[in-house]
Amino acid sequence: MKIIVSVDRNWGIGYQGQLLLRIPEDMKFFKQMTIGKVVVMGRVTFESLPGKQPLKERTNIVLSSNMVAPDSGVIVCRTLDLLFQELKKYKTDDIFVIGGEKVFRQLLPYCREAYVTKINNAYPADRFFVNLDENEDWKLESQSEWKTYNGIQFCYTRYECHNYRQL
Repeated sequence: MKIIVSVDRNWGIGYQGQLLLRIPEDMKFFKQMTIGKVVVMGRVTFESLPGKQPLKERTNIVLSSNMVAPDSGVIVCRTLDLLFQELKKYKTDDIFVIGGEKVFRQLLPYCREAYVTKINNAYPADRFFVNLDENEDWKLESQSEWKTYNGIQFCYTRYECHNYRQL
């Protein structure tokens, strides 16, 4: 599995159920990476999607013990065991964990790659991602040049885990 996430300087990812910042180029990158793939998220992340609708042209899986499944377009798994059973139907390279904080923490040990957009700014945040630079299991493999959006610098990074668990 893979993770795709945007973080600020403090590895913050969200505030009051929303992303810290929407960078159009990063949103395009997210779509390009996940289109035709499986996206795994928690209930709060699902509810933060535009119109609380599943992401188009992707298999949407929500890990939630209390979410009522919408009519269509979303697979709800109530436990990690049920999620792992569901994920066995797909190629692991086609699975992207997209948030939020709790789901990232639960599934990080099973992920082989992480695509992290780093935003060179700090924002008020109440949700955070694990600092991969301080995690000995993860190694920074690549980093793009810094880009600028509305005066804010950001770059794309790719990390690999050399000690992940198989599903």
